[in-house]
Amino acid sequence: MEVIPLLVLPHGEGLALPARATAGAAGFDLRAAINEPITLAPGKRALVPTGIALAIPDGWEGQVRPRSGLALKHGITLINSPGTIDSDYRGEVLVPLVNHGEESFVVERGERIAQVIFTQLPWVELARVKALPAAGGGRGSGGFGSTGRS
Repeated sequence: MEVIPLLVLPHGEGLALPARATAGAAGFDLRAAINEPITLAPGKRALVPTGIALAIPDGWEGQVRPRSGLALKHGITLINSPGTIDSDYRGEVLVPLVNHGEESFVVERGERIAQVIFTQLPWVELARVKALPAAGGGRGSGGFGSTGRS
């Protein structure tokens, strides 16, 4: 098991630490570390602080993802999903929320606004070539929708 150091920043004091909501949950819930509620009108976005910083080990990343309930029920998601927290970043974890819903949504202090999942990365290098080897399965350079609809 990998242990990831977590620093609680002054404005995050008093909030629950990121945690899995259930024993089988993959992600750790992130909470809004705000002093005043933030109202997100439809189509608007806000960068919401979490009050924590992480020391993710080399060879790992944190992926910040939306919470499915907020997305389905209210249209609240992340502008860049998943967002990446690199192993050499030591600043506050910030969550860029956007309201794709039809009504304004109020973010309250301590509300679970996103989740972070930690993933170990393979270390690869890129090598420039004159031509790519053929792909198995025959897809080749076919892109969006090239394999059909159903």
